[in-house]
Amino acid sequence: MNTYNHILNTIDSKGAAYLVLLDPDKLSQDKPDVFLQHCEKSGVDGFLVGGSLMVSGNFEPLIEKVKNNTNLPAIIFPGSIDQVSSRADAILFLSVVSGRNADNLIGRHVIASPLVQRAGIEPISTGYILIESGAMTTAVYMSGSMPLPRSKPEIAAATALAAEYLGMKLIYLEAGSGADQPVPDEMINAIREVCSIPVVAGGGIRSPIVAREKVENGANIIVTGNYFEDDSNWEMIPEFANAVHFKSPIEV
Repeated sequence: MNTYNHILNTIDSKGAAYLVLLDPDKLSQDKPDVFLQHCEKSGVDGFLVGGSLMVSGNFEPLIEKVKNNTNLPAIIFPGSIDQVSSRADAILFLSVVSGRNADNLIGRHVIASPLVQRAGIEPISTGYILIESGAMTTAVYMSGSMPLPRSKPEIAAATALAAEYLGMKLIYLEAGSGADQPVPDEMINAIREVCSIPVVAGGGIRSPIVAREKVENGANIIVTGNYFEDDSNWEMIPEFANAVHFKSPIEV
């Protein structure tokens, strides 16, 4: 089964899917094995690996650790065309449809596509929509794109629908790593009303209650990452998973 179908099946069976974002520059390198195993036991459905910057050189070793320590998919969440690895299961082939920077709409994809093909990993075409979150995020700065105003759900809905009509398989609503505010519920709901493909919500989700609110308003996939850079928060992972998996919660 390919990774995209795995995600669809997870959404169907559990209500929504829960992914944890691993930033090689931020995840403590002395504890990744323990963290990854804890995530799998706690109900996490897969990992996104990548970041807007890549300073540490731990990108491929971290993917390898995911594959060695879990049976969960490792999906590249690329911040640049350098973030391609044959060790991963899939890559989110991101197009920043919220912006007007042609390089991030199609330009870098032309360079990256042969690399993805040679790596033999599954590309998952994804409409990436940056949402105003109350602070300048790394994703906004590095992409050179203006985020959509959080008070304009109709713009987000039209943008997401255009991405679906262009053939994309996912809509990723990005508030940004460590965002002051998550993606607004009204915006998720507006997109869910017009789109049939899965909607991902990430950035600024720091509690299971907020995660459940996003799911109840139409998000099919929840992504958390920054919150678990503090290992004192690891015990919350099962609660996040249960909040997302409303059809099949596990005993915490």
